Amino acid sequence: MIADLRDATLDRLAAADPGLVRLRLAGSAVLGIIIAILALQPLHFPLTTSLVAAIAAMMSAFTVNDPTSGGQAVTLCLAIVVGACSITLATIGAAYPPLDSIVFVLLIFVAVYVQRFGPRGTALGSMSFFLFFFPMFLQAHLAQAPQLLIAMATGVAANALVRFVLLRRNAETEFIRIRRAFRARVAAAVRATEAYIASSGSDRSNRQIRTALARLHESVLLIEDNAPDVVDARNADLLRRRAIEVELAVQWLTITVQRTCSHPMPEGVADDLVARLAKFRSLMERDPRELPLISETGEYSRMLVEGSRIDEKAHPGDGVRRAIAELAVADDRAQRVAGREATVDYSLDDEEDEPEPTKAFAYDNQTRSAIQAVIGGGLAVLAGQLISNQRWYWAVLTVFVVFVGTSSAGARFVKGVRRTGGTLIGIVGGVALALLVSGNTIAILALIMVCVFGMVYMSRVSQFLMAFFVTSMLGLLYSLLGTFSIQVLWIRVAETAVGAAAGLLAAVVIVPVRTRSVMLDDIATVLDELHEFVESAGTLLSGRDNVNIIEMSRDLDRAVEQVRKTIEPLTHPINLRSARRDYGWHVLTTLETIAFRARHVAARAQPGQLDGPVADRLDLFAGRVLANIDLVGEAVRHPNTTPADKLIRDDGTPVVDRIDDAETRAVVSSFSHLDEGVVALGRVFDVDATQPAPAGAANRPS
Repeated sequence: MIADLRDATLDRLAAADPGLVRLRLAGSAVLGIIIAILALQPLHFPLTTSLVAAIAAMMSAFTVNDPTSGGQAVTLCLAIVVGACSITLATIGAAYPPLDSIVFVLLIFVAVYVQRFGPRGTALGSMSFFLFFFPMFLQAHLAQAPQLLIAMATGVAANALVRFVLLRRNAETEFIRIRRAFRARVAAAVRATEAYIASSGSDRSNRQIRTALARLHESVLLIEDNAPDVVDARNADLLRRRAIEVELAVQWLTITVQRTCSHPMPEGVADDLVARLAKFRSLMERDPRELPLISETGEYSRMLVEGSRIDEKAHPGDGVRRAIAELAVADDRAQRVAGREATVDYSLDDEEDEPEPTKAFAYDNQTRSAIQAVIGGGLAVLAGQLISNQRWYWAVLTVFVVFVGTSSAGARFVKGVRRTGGTLIGIVGGVALALLVSGNTIAILALIMVCVFGMVYMSRVSQFLMAFFVTSMLGLLYSLLGTFSIQVLWIRVAETAVGAAAGLLAAVVIVPVRTRSVMLDDIATVLDELHEFVESAGTLLSGRDNVNIIEMSRDLDRAVEQVRKTIEPLTHPINLRSARRDYGWHVLTTLETIAFRARHVAARAQPGQLDGPVADRLDLFAGRVLANIDLVGEAVRHPNTTPADKLIRDDGTPVVDRIDDAETRAVVSSFSHLDEGVVALGRVFDVDATQPAPAGAANRPS
């Protein structure tokens, strides 16, 4: 029993944090803080100075996310430079008020604007802002600047030591953990289908399925990202293909279960299906390195037999049994590929397209966000000083946090609400912890480390919990500095609310960036990726060129994931307009269906799979789909104009029934479903569809 509980706990931890990346990040932050503070002990710096070292170590772990170790090293070196500038400006500003508030607000513009330069820009912008903020929080003076600079450099160096030596990333170990998370999330999706059948399709179980599929897809993307770090290019591509096949099999299982539950089932069938799903889940190894494979069990053969009944002998629930068998086969194939011994072939240099250089100066949504942030910061200074002329900087901090990583007014509203709610709950935690350990320095420091760990660990998944840990940590910091009071924490809540309101007001009134506008831009990107995918898939299937459409389906997935983030203000329960929520879910579901069908094509398509007349019909079919994609793209890019043309529906080419090979028939069928998804997306944007002309002229490639 204890062993089962332990295994279940480890599975859930692996599923919640694939690769234990967040765990390593949070551990790096805590360990870096400890090393930085210990390194400063011989210098006998005051506590406030040591806290700057702790903040520098934490922010370095928290914000520096370059994809390569070399890039991370460069960013850390630049962080010392920008941090030194920020600390110097903060101490000078403190000596000549209101220079500090003016510089602080201008710094918001810079920190938000440089997000256009990717992870490095976001990291350096955040470091510069917070290393200006904390000297203000600690009420540092110009005479303390040399000590603060030494402390800041020590904190960054401590993080470098942890990052590159003590908790260095091990690609092979991390990949094994990601595979474990993948299997745990497959099991979670199967468990959700069990709950769906047992509850006869309740709304709660339906949400569980959606959540499980979203998390499974995240782990598939992680496998795709990390596979090239541990295996050669050929095996990495094969492993990606097999992971996608498992994901497709899981999605088909959930679809089949939902269809089966939509009709009354004979007595005992539901219980039998639940038992079969539970049995399948028990056969999945927790650790992908363990044997035996699922195919080496007797139950595996029985699943295949139960899933292969012909229609004349079909029993109720056979669709689900067949889906379970297909998932078992896909899982076995994935395990066999993942278990191969393979090493990275460094002699092969993959040719990658050079990314387009980012414009240093441009008036776009990022610039508009920076303008909004600086105006919101100015409003926060004025309103914050009305609440407290000593702690007004909390309001400005909230404005900055609300604008970092968001692209629309709706997203900022949701983030502001989450942060304010987390701060309110954090008051309770901060007061309780501060009163509990008052006067015990060791206990206070230990709890601060716990709060730092929780803040960094939850930062990527929950703004609410992150704000809770931040506010609890502040209560402990105030207690450590001898300035704790409940009134101070309530001022923190008021400043947070004022900052969120100021940021939202600026986002709505000043050159507003509407959620729908950003959503349309992101959908246009999805359609561009889809156009390239369909064009390349047609080329691959006809044998004209051997292109990697797995990579293209991955790019399409990324684009759809960006739409998911952008559209959240529409789908979030905080949106009280049900029509807008339904609209948002409809758009997202349609795009996810298109991406699902594209992954299905990518996983099964082979070079030259179609030939002769079938290949010719595919060319006509792909040309018509591309024309439809372009027409929907025009409607998305120009939402206020009426499309001159109409979408042409599927005319039955290529004819699936004329294809004997089941694998090829499945690919063409998915192509047809993808086409239906494009037509459905067109209806969302008021693009009418019609039947093609009787002659084949309408089907010619565009």
